[in-house]
Amino acid sequence: MEDKIIQALEKRVGRLEKAVFGVGKKLKPEKKAGNFKGATGGVRLLISKGFSKKARTAPDVKTELEKNEYVYRIQVVQTSLNRLSKRSGPLSALKEGAKKVYVDRK
Repeated sequence: MEDKIIQALEKRVGRLEKAVFGVGKKLKPEKKAGNFKGATGGVRLLISKGFSKKARTAPDVKTELEKNEYVYRIQVVQTSLNRLSKRSGPLSALKEGAKKVYVDRK
């Protein structure tokens, strides 16, 4: 009698776990740091290769992106650099003379 109750409870717990935790469902893959899609991804690729250890201008970044088969207009590259140089981003933006340069955030 007790075995039947225990088996019934185990089945119930199994169904509840499946409903709550999604056992058996495929979970969405987490975003990897190596996702280098688009213009921003291209800039992140350059950062991961150590390209931005030295201060670089947007045209410098654009030519390096073209070497890595990322072909974008300068405005698109500039927007990506500006977004990556926000407070929580991996880059820091500085003014050298009249030009804006980007370097790794320390």
